[in-house]
Amino acid sequence: MRLSLSNRLALVFSAITLLAVGGLYLYVAPGLQTRLLSEKLHQLATAAKADSAPIVDTVGATDLASVVSARVERAALMSGDRVTLLSVNEAPGGAQLPPVADSSNPAATGELSFPVAYRAAANGQPATGMESAKSGEVAEAASPVSFAGHLAAVIVYSAPVSDVLHSVAIVHHEILVAGAVALLLALVGGYLTANAVAQRVKRLERAAEEVAAGNFNHPIAVDSTDELGQLAVAFNAMQRQLAQLELARKKFIATASHELRTPIFSLGGFVELLEDEDLDLETRQRFLEQVKQQVERLRKLSVDLLDLSRLESGSLELREEEVDLGELTRSVSGEFEPTLHQHDSHLELRLAARRIDAQCDPVRIAQIMRILIDNALTHTPAGTRIVVTAARNDGRVRLAVRDDGEGIDRDALPRIFEPFFTADDAQGSGLGLAIASELADRMSGRLSVNSAPGETVFTLEIPA
Repeated sequence: MRLSLSNRLALVFSAITLLAVGGLYLYVAPGLQTRLLSEKLHQLATAAKADSAPIVDTVGATDLASVVSARVERAALMSGDRVTLLSVNEAPGGAQLPPVADSSNPAATGELSFPVAYRAAANGQPATGMESAKSGEVAEAASPVSFAGHLAAVIVYSAPVSDVLHSVAIVHHEILVAGAVALLLALVGGYLTANAVAQRVKRLERAAEEVAAGNFNHPIAVDSTDELGQLAVAFNAMQRQLAQLELARKKFIATASHELRTPIFSLGGFVELLEDEDLDLETRQRFLEQVKQQVERLRKLSVDLLDLSRLESGSLELREEEVDLGELTRSVSGEFEPTLHQHDSHLELRLAARRIDAQCDPVRIAQIMRILIDNALTHTPAGTRIVVTAARNDGRVRLAVRDDGEGIDRDALPRIFEPFFTADDAQGSGLGLAIASELADRMSGRLSVNSAPGETVFTLEIPA
């Protein structure tokens, strides 16, 4: 039978409680009894050593029996225990220990065989032990007494330990009662706690099923700061990232199909025209040039779409390093010499005298610079002057591309960094500036634009 998580957790809590109670019952209570009995035997042995001197003086002497009994009674009063003086008589079968004096009436307190006295007589050393009597268990401590070089008597101090055993029995009973209550509370509390945990886990399971079904609009409520609460936070973060990925995927498909339709249809038309065998060489060459332009447009568009999709989904990785931005700007600007010549334009570099170092991704900075310079060439008439500057100011690095074109319409400025937005009828997908702006944001920077008739300036600011 398959148990639910809440039932398994409740059983685990109950098993732990049961083990704890069993440990108390099987280890603590017996250990307590052993320690209490050991302490009682130690007390008897101490009393036998401390209070027996008057009795020892009577051994071998000619004192009257009444004197010996009086001293035994006095020792019993001082110790609070039963005191018995036994004489040692050697016999062929072993030593015989007849009683000489006893502080208690054996008829009232019970006859004792004093096995510890026999051990003390046999070894000549003090001994302690337990003896079972009709009235219950009795603790005994025996002290041997020598006279004229021979063992002459044994003094035994004894006391019932029924009170100790009764106390231990009470402890046993209380452990059982408390254990039963604790087990019940553990079972109920464990079930309720485990059920609450199981409900939270079930909530995560339902949320995971929704994510698997493509629904990213229902985050999990974070109701605690424990491990499950942290898991909910991580799950919500994953859900948001998946939502971004899904949105980027849908947007990529929609925009790609829209933007790719025109060049693909154009290529199809030119291919059909090129199939005409009657085309003259000049017309065929012109058509092939158009095909080449459309293929280049498709190549650039596919790269831009991929970059934009990766940026919007957050999957684009930046590799920062120490970069000389002056040298990087000079290198990127040099790439445009053929295009500048075809456009009949002039590019002027204005770089700071000192080295301009920054911690950034050189590949992405170069990509932004290419986008800005290409944008200036694409959206300005032939012969336009382009000025590229790089400088450090107030702990930030500023790269700017300025052109002397007609400027951007004021109504178009707020949307200039939107994907697929173009401010005029010039060739372009409208993705370049959107990609440059996203890249600047990812590098904790900012891409801004200022435009007026006769001048447009795009400025990239990044931390130095």
